[in-house]
Amino acid sequence: SPHFADFREIYPTAADVARLCVMGGHQARLTLARLWLSEGIPFAFRQNPALYELIRAWIASRLGIDPKDVTLIGSARLGQSLFGNPFGSPFSIDSDLDFTIVSSTLFEKLVSEFNAWAFAYEGGSVAPKNERERRFWDDNLTRGPDTLGRGFIDSKMIPRLEPFVCAREIGQTMYLLIEKLRITPGGPVVRHADIRAYRGWDAFARQMSISLSCVKSGAA
Repeated sequence: SPHFADFREIYPTAADVARLCVMGGHQARLTLARLWLSEGIPFAFRQNPALYELIRAWIASRLGIDPKDVTLIGSARLGQSLFGNPFGSPFSIDSDLDFTIVSSTLFEKLVSEFNAWAFAYEGGSVAPKNERERRFWDDNLTRGPDTLGRGFIDSKMIPRLEPFVCAREIGQTMYLLIEKLRITPGGPVVRHADIRAYRGWDAFARQMSISLSCVKSGAA
């Protein structure tokens, strides 16, 4: 594509990404998703690449997957947010680590737990602690079937309750990661970390292309 002729930066600006998404269309968005947004050393770990690989291996060992299944997106990947408000806000201590895991095994485990939670919630055997949690639960119950149909699920959509072993393990892993980073020299200090699981790379590329199609308007 001629639109990539001058697009050579490892960490392009959000504005440059937005322009490419507009000019290059669907194929450019797929290229961005497969290369710039999922491969290589993320901006957050550019000063300590080996730490990023160590984190991937540690997450993988706890969740029973391959380290290559783990990648990082969001502002931690490029150094600027493509979907935040304001658009292009830089990676900072107020940012999150948005991990993506492309694993059919983990995806199916979370799908099973989501369906079990949805059945229990609708049947009244589990209940939210307060009204705020109820709003989140109701929203997740509504959005869940659509995201599952598109081949991905956010682990935070499943409450960290006793029966949901995989979701609880992810929550504990992300909590420990943040705490470990606080005392690790050369590691990024961030606010929060979470995981989205995809059924496969095709689902990842397709969803990222959809998200990137909104970049031109600054939408999420």
